[in-house]
Amino acid sequence: MGCVNSVKTVMEKLPGVSHTNVSLDPSEATIEFDSDKITVDQIKTAVIDAGFDIAESITTVK
Repeated sequence: MGCVNSVKTVMEKLPGVSHTNVSLDPSEATIEFDSDKITVDQIKTAVIDAGFDIAESITTVK
C-alpha cells in the first residue's frame, strides 16, 4: 500500500484537491477538486513528477 498512500499524499497536498481515493486493483484514482484552483493537467503533472505513471483514460464528472 506504499504507492497508494504516496500517490494520495501527493494529490491531497495540491491546492484545490479536497479528497482522493486511490486503488491498485483496479488501477484508478478518484479525485474531488475545485476546478477554479487546479486543472486535471496540473494534477497529472504533480503525480508524474512524483515518479508515478498516469493512464491515458480520464473521466471528468461535474
